[in-house]
Amino acid sequence: MVSLRYHPSWFSVAPMMDWTDNHFRTLARLISKHAWLYTEMIAAETIVFQKGDLNRFLAYGPEQHPIVLQIGGSNLDNLAKATQLADPYGYDEINFNCGCPSPRVAGHGCFGVRLMLDPKFVAEAMSVIAANTDVPVSVKCRIGVDDHDSYYELCDFIYKVSSQSPTRHFIIHSRKALLNGLTPAENRKIPPLKYEYYYALLRDFPDLQFTINGGIQTIDEIMKSWFMEISLRPHQVNAARTEGAHGVMLGRAAYSNPWQTLGHVDSLVYGAPRSDLTRRQVLEQYQIYGDSVLGKYGQKPSVRDVVKPLLGLFHSEPGNALWKRNVDSAFQHCTTIKSLLEETLVAIPDFVLDSPVGVAPSGCTEAFANSKSLLPPPYITTEKEIMYA
Repeated sequence: MVSLRYHPSWFSVAPMMDWTDNHFRTLARLISKHAWLYTEMIAAETIVFQKGDLNRFLAYGPEQHPIVLQIGGSNLDNLAKATQLADPYGYDEINFNCGCPSPRVAGHGCFGVRLMLDPKFVAEAMSVIAANTDVPVSVKCRIGVDDHDSYYELCDFIYKVSSQSPTRHFIIHSRKALLNGLTPAENRKIPPLKYEYYYALLRDFPDLQFTINGGIQTIDEIMKSWFMEISLRPHQVNAARTEGAHGVMLGRAAYSNPWQTLGHVDSLVYGAPRSDLTRRQVLEQYQIYGDSVLGKYGQKPSVRDVVKPLLGLFHSEPGNALWKRNVDSAFQHCTTIKSLLEETLVAIPDFVLDSPVGVAPSGCTEAFANSKSLLPPPYITTEKEIMYA
C-alpha cells in the first residue's frame, strides 16, 4: 500500500471546504514534511460528471504525499465510479464524509453527517469504495446527530460499519451535529465536546484505529490528548501513544496559524530534528509554485486564490495587520505572486521573516484531564451479538 512509505497518521490536517485546496496543501507541505493532508470534500457526482476535467479536481503535486482524498455522496454507483476515476491519482487513503452538517450536504444532498443515521448504507458505501481501490479507506464522522447522540448509538454505528466493511480507521469529531437551527460554523462550536466518547471507543474497539478531531488548537493540546491517561512526560509521548489517541486532526487552527501549528509537527510529533526553516524560505519556494500555476484553468487560479493561504503565516506577529492591508491593496494591480510579495513584505520585520519556528504555544489541556473519569459504560459484546444477530 502506498501509505506504508510514510510515517503513520499521528497528525493530520482536516478536510475543509474552500480551504484545504492545492494551494494550502502546498504551503502546509513546505512547513511540515510528515503531517497527513486531506483534500477538500469532493462529491462523487462531481468526479463522475467532470471526468473530462479531472485534473482540476484531483491533481496535486507529488510533494503533497501523504495525502488523503475525501469524497462524499449517497449513490453507490457514483461512489464506485468516482473511486475508479480517482484511483490512478495515487492518493494514500480515501476517506468518506459522514460528518459534514452543511444544509447543502446533509440537507438537500442527503449525505455528510446524515449518513450516521444509516450505518448499513455507510458499510455498503465503504465496501464499494474499498473494492475499487488498493489503498486504505476511512470514515470521518461526528459522535451523533440531533437526538441520536448516546454513546451506544455511536458504538452501533462504529460496530456495524467496521464489521460489515473493510473500514478500520475512523476520524471522530468529538461533537454531535444539530441539523436544524445551526449553521456549519455554529455546529463547530455550540454542541459540547465529549472527548470521553473518543477515549471510550479506544477501550471498546481495540482492533480499530481512531483519530480525534474537534476543538484542539495547539501542539500542546495534541500532546495532552496522547498521554492524558497515564502519568508520562511529553518526551515519552511515543510510549504514551499506545495508551492515548492514535492520531490527532486539526482544522482551522492549522489554516489560520500554519507556522505555529505545522511548524512543530515534525519535531514534536514525529521526533524529527528541529528545522532551521524560516518563513522567508517558505515564501521563496511558495512563490515559485504560485507563479507556475496562475491561470492554469483559464482565469483560475488568480493571484488572490494563490495568496489566500499565506494570510495566516504571520499570525500575531509584528507587522501582520499592515501586511494584510498591503496585500489587499496589491490584489488590485499585481499580476504575479513575486511582485505582490516584493511589494508587501516590507511590512514584516526581518527578524520575523528570518527566524525559525519558536517555542510551541501552550494550549488549554483541561478538557482532556477529566475524560477518563467521564467514560461511559463499556459497549458489551453480548449486546452487540443480540443487536446484530
